[in-house]
Amino acid sequence: MKLYDYYRSSASYRVRIALHLKGLSYETVPISLIDGEHQGDDYRHTNPNQRVPSLENEHGPLGQSLAIIEYLDEIYPVPKLLPNNPWQKAQCRSLAMLIACDIHPLNNLQVLNYLNTELGVRQNEKMVWYHYWLNRGLTAFEHLLMQRTTPTNFCCGDQPTLADLCLIPQIYNARRFNFDLDPFPLINDIDSTCQLLPAFQLAHPDHLDKE
Repeated sequence: MKLYDYYRSSASYRVRIALHLKGLSYETVPISLIDGEHQGDDYRHTNPNQRVPSLENEHGPLGQSLAIIEYLDEIYPVPKLLPNNPWQKAQCRSLAMLIACDIHPLNNLQVLNYLNTELGVRQNEKMVWYHYWLNRGLTAFEHLLMQRTTPTNFCCGDQPTLADLCLIPQIYNARRFNFDLDPFPLINDIDSTCQLLPAFQLAHPDHLDKE
């Protein structure tokens, strides 16, 4: 398998965690979002949407991190990244999508660069934008964690799931942009627990080749 990856992409980060949790070996193909490699003709053939990550195997390339993770979970079902119970599975997906569909699209690099270059938004105004949407989403996420009938070490049980794979990269980005995480104790506890696991450590951007 090949993973077309940018080390600071939170979507790529999610997939790296999944691959390491499942003990899968893969080849990394770095795609620099800073240098614009994702917009080149070569990568467009792999992913017409010109985003990372993409996972390529004998069937061809596959984009979108959640689709990649669910594919891996079906083909390599140990450990499971989604609960078996239909209601719990839906709850897990709901948490994951709160990050992947509500927070991340508004705060990804392409959107932030567009605010600067096309709309003339100043850096301090861009950070107000970033923190507003992050605070809104993480506040909702924290409240959903509070509603769990049984407190657990992870978002949806006693082992990492799709929800944790989406949450942890978002927390990494929040810290990069100096977002105050003190109001989110449950999120902080889950982040601390995840950071103790080798799969999360190996996937962390600080542990990767930056080339």
